[in-house]
Amino acid sequence: MKGIKLTSLLLSGMLVLGTGCGNMNNTTKGGLIGAGGGATLGAIIGGIAGKGKGAAIGAAIGTAVGTGAGVIIGKKMDKAADAARQVEGAQVEQITDANGLQAVKVTFDSGILFNTSSSSLSTSAQNSLSKFANNVLKQNNTMDIAIMGYTDNQPWRNSTAEQSVQKNQQLSLQRAQSVSNYLKNCGVSSAQIKSVEGLGESNPVADNSTAAGQAQNRRVEVYMYASEQMIREAEAAGR
Repeated sequence: MKGIKLTSLLLSGMLVLGTGCGNMNNTTKGGLIGAGGGATLGAIIGGIAGKGKGAAIGAAIGTAVGTGAGVIIGKKMDKAADAARQVEGAQVEQITDANGLQAVKVTFDSGILFNTSSSSLSTSAQNSLSKFANNVLKQNNTMDIAIMGYTDNQPWRNSTAEQSVQKNQQLSLQRAQSVSNYLKNCGVSSAQIKSVEGLGESNPVADNSTAAGQAQNRRVEVYMYASEQMIREAEAAGR
């Protein structure tokens, strides 16, 4: 048992910190992670690679995913990430989910999506999300989706600090819901969208004391990760 734990820790260190891993695609990483301990290793790596979010993303399958399945899923995530990079305004990051499997995080900042203090999608945002829905999500309909909205920490006029926090949380949820609703209007299955959350001012990715940092913190993140169906199919194909 100690040997298994040590192997998992060594693998996690290699994948997260090793200079060689910067050149690995998801196919290679998927095989290493699949062989290295499944959900336990995934939670370790996901919490780091996903800036605290990766460990929360993923179907709870309860067992380790095999090497062959990890490679298959890695290939599909590589293709999905490449397709997402073709969408204007999409920032794409490849992370690891709670099962130790590769996942894709796509960030749209509110400068692209929304006007200030609004949850109504701009015309350019609708165009980007339409391409994202048709060229990425609908082409990968066995991937599950989580949508998370955020704001900066700026106060609302004529509001107390506590009221501003609550209003920012509500606005972040409304923005995430706007993205979810538009994707569904574009034909993305509602069953594919597993969660829609507003996290307000939490988890800033930049310095809220600057205008540039605030702009980065006003964002909506879309996570694409392997569904239980996708994992089962990959396990069957990888045997």
